[in-house]
Amino acid sequence: MLALLLCALLALHADALDVRVPESPAVALFGTDAVLNCSFSGVSEFNLSELSVFWQLSDTKRAVHSFWQSRDQLSDQEERFSNRTSLFPDQLPAGNASLLLRRVRVADEGSYLCFVRVQTYGSGAMLMQVAAPFSKPLVTWGPESALKPGDVVALSCVAYGGYPEAEVLWQDGAGRNLTDNVTISQVANEEGLFSVRSVLTVILEPSSTYSCRLMHPLLGEEGQASVTISAQGLVFPPLALWLTVALAVCLLALLVALAAVCRRKIRESCEEMRAEEEAKELEEAKELEEAKSG
Repeated sequence: MLALLLCALLALHADALDVRVPESPAVALFGTDAVLNCSFSGVSEFNLSELSVFWQLSDTKRAVHSFWQSRDQLSDQEERFSNRTSLFPDQLPAGNASLLLRRVRVADEGSYLCFVRVQTYGSGAMLMQVAAPFSKPLVTWGPESALKPGDVVALSCVAYGGYPEAEVLWQDGAGRNLTDNVTISQVANEEGLFSVRSVLTVILEPSSTYSCRLMHPLLGEEGQASVTISAQGLVFPPLALWLTVALAVCLLALLVALAAVCRRKIRESCEEMRAEEEAKELEEAKELEEAKSG
């Protein structure tokens, strides 16, 4: 019915109203209230009963909000806009036909037509984009133990609850962009909000820093998370290796000390044997001399 009424109004021969809407897309935050601006001029004073205002979707021509005969007419309103729209009645006489859209959803994104008739008519179309900020990104990696230079490590960067899809950029510690071996997936939930997951596969160096930067195409916001990974398996030997080295050093010292003791004992034993042999030889020589003199 609304479409037929609009066609009938457009068929009337009259000079068009000056209806103004934003030329640039309006950005509305998800879950908040948004105002779609529309104003008109070019008419003399009028009674509110002469005014008709129609907001509709440009592509499907479905009614978003209708006003005529001095009151809202919502019988043809698209169901998903029910209890979520209103005009500013006290500002209509001043030429303000803006629409208040409450609790913005992702599905509300699109082109809206503002049609105004009072004595004559005019219209304008505007684009509304929906934006939702992502959560702060979080970087994790695996495996997380026994890392050494040359190991292949997968770094994962995740963020949630944003719209539209984000751009993810990986950088190394020197600020160089990393584009090789990167995969990204973005999945929408039932509300249309995205979860983003980007995976960077790298070959580990002794100490490496990596940053994940998340860029929002509409809000111009950036979220960033950094991580530094040290190849501790090579730089800092494990406790078992330290114990092995300490035991080896102790054993070597013990062997050296034992060898020194044995060497001293052998030398003392040899000296005692030599002294006994000399004493025996002297005794034999003395006995031989006494026998000759007798």
